[in-house]
Amino acid sequence: MKRIAPSILSADLAHLADEVREVIQAGADWIHVDVMDGHFVPNITVGPIVVKALKKVVNVPLDVHLMIERADDYLDAFIEAGADILTVQIEACTHLHRTVNAIKAKGIKAGVALNPATPLEGLDFILPDLDLVMIMTVNPGFGGQEFIPAMLPKIERLKGIITKQKLKVEIEVDGGIKVANIGEVARRGGDIFVAGSGIFGTPNRAETIKKMRQEIGA
Repeated sequence: MKRIAPSILSADLAHLADEVREVIQAGADWIHVDVMDGHFVPNITVGPIVVKALKKVVNVPLDVHLMIERADDYLDAFIEAGADILTVQIEACTHLHRTVNAIKAKGIKAGVALNPATPLEGLDFILPDLDLVMIMTVNPGFGGQEFIPAMLPKIERLKGIITKQKLKVEIEVDGGIKVANIGEVARRGGDIFVAGSGIFGTPNRAETIKKMRQEIGA
């Protein structure tokens, strides 16, 4: 099942509830929350308080991406705030197996994100434990970046590994997703598409999501 997950990183935070309601009404499947700490990435965004506030106004899953150091210290806070999916960065987790299983023990979905330069081999002994793998198609930290085309073979290769092992692991793709490239990303194996400025930065968000759905066949 293909899903579209608008990222609030590109929303107007002064009117966040209205922005989120608009894209949900337009057909968004998930709402994506980028959490940045100013250490793992050179930017600071939101924390559990914002997730808790969003939980009160959304009727779709909250997809929370922790681009932070010491993610283990904050898992419970984000889960209690209402995260439905919690994704950590492979580069920031010393004991990834423990982190993933700590998330799943709380009854929510666990994901692992890989930066563009991080090889898939780091997933060799954790992939069967995951609900999703997020392939970053930009270097994380800021919205509005251009999609890195070299990530397309990475997505395709990961899809092949998942298929060969007969795993129920979805591929989420985050970074520079727009109407113009979402179809190709889907063809390469993407299942969940995170779009920030590609949705919130367009004049007619409902029309944009409609076109994206047409491109991915959803």
